[in-house]
Amino acid sequence: MAENKEDVLHVEGGKPLNGTIKVRGAKNFVSKAMVAALLAPGTSVLKNVPEIRDVHVVSDLLRLHGVDVDVNGDKGIVTINASHVEMPSVADVDTLAGSSRIPILFSGPLLHRLGEAFIPALGGCNIGGRPIDFHLETLRKLGADVDKDHADGIHITAPNGLKGAKIHLPYPSVGATEQTLLAAVLAEGKTELSGAATEPEIMDLVAVLQKMGAIISVDVDRTFRIEGVKELKGYTHTSLTDRIEAASWASAALATHGDIFVKGATQPEMMTFLNVFRKIGGEFDVTDKGIRFWHPGGDLNPVAIETDVHPGFMTDWQQPLVVALTQAKGLSIVHETVYENRFGFTKPLVEMGATVQLYRECLGSLPCRFQQRNYKHSAVIFGPTPLTGRDIDVPDLRGGFSHLIAALAASGPSNVHGISLIDRGYADFRGKLAALGADVD
Repeated sequence: MAENKEDVLHVEGGKPLNGTIKVRGAKNFVSKAMVAALLAPGTSVLKNVPEIRDVHVVSDLLRLHGVDVDVNGDKGIVTINASHVEMPSVADVDTLAGSSRIPILFSGPLLHRLGEAFIPALGGCNIGGRPIDFHLETLRKLGADVDKDHADGIHITAPNGLKGAKIHLPYPSVGATEQTLLAAVLAEGKTELSGAATEPEIMDLVAVLQKMGAIISVDVDRTFRIEGVKELKGYTHTSLTDRIEAASWASAALATHGDIFVKGATQPEMMTFLNVFRKIGGEFDVTDKGIRFWHPGGDLNPVAIETDVHPGFMTDWQQPLVVALTQAKGLSIVHETVYENRFGFTKPLVEMGATVQLYRECLGSLPCRFQQRNYKHSAVIFGPTPLTGRDIDVPDLRGGFSHLIAALAASGPSNVHGISLIDRGYADFRGKLAALGADVD
């Protein structure tokens, strides 16, 4: 089958990216807040919503369940009326299977509204294991019956409703934390969730649920205490800014010797990234309207980075930054502790001229789930190395944007194939590249 020309981006590299772009709400929050609207038989309004494919996938899933959804892309406002909720046909749900991993988070709200939920086969980026066992075990502990033997997916019921429980996560999984919050707020009694994720996007979801009428307290030891309530109401909320997209453009400024003002970027959620950006030799200036990132000239410094759950260095930050590290003078080390297969994107970088070696050993001091498990989850980058343009196939969302940065930093032409994957998390990235003076078509 012929490749869609719209799915290929031609890049003439070697030009600094200079100018101003705007970043809206966080992909990793907005979709979850849209699901939360299912909990209340009323209208919810979400603002600062980015025009990304994931928003439309979740909108379509909600509509399949009888929910009225209006997406105003220009204004960044999504209005959701969940007064009516119904179970769609399995065939209709399957049409969206593989488009997103969001369907598993529908479970709690649907169990409360309808007493049952159906979860199709899950998609998402192929960057390592993201098992749903934590999700299913959480639902079981709250009183749900989980049937994994269904021909087309997973069928979940709650004949006696959901009841509060004590739940411990062996790893602070973002998805399992979201699952627990969405299921426990209307469960009868109290739920104690220990070992929870505390990412800024999680805390913004807690803020949404509190606006809806939930009672949730958060302890400093990663413990959430949720007191179930009998009903919730719709919300109006403005999403926090996407710290991943903001950092990605910062890395692009560094890799291309550019100067980018990221309008809407905020400092508190990015402090860990900003520290590393400064250590490498990048400059930034925080204002009330956003953050300016630029390459000050001269050599960049090598660094050692270990990814971790919040408040550590975010795994989604490392891929774009690795491209910039190919231009640092000396040896940089990146130890990935969150996803075991996150370095697959480096192969095209090596083919473009970068010197990147992958290791199974833990090249860092943080506790790591992948120790002695035969995964190449540490990278050593030696630079600076000139990059040369080539044909590149996008492997996943963040890896794809990293390849785009590499093509922009390289000398000569590149063709980046599969760019529709980048649309999942980077709103209007083609328009933003044009605004920054990139030579792309």
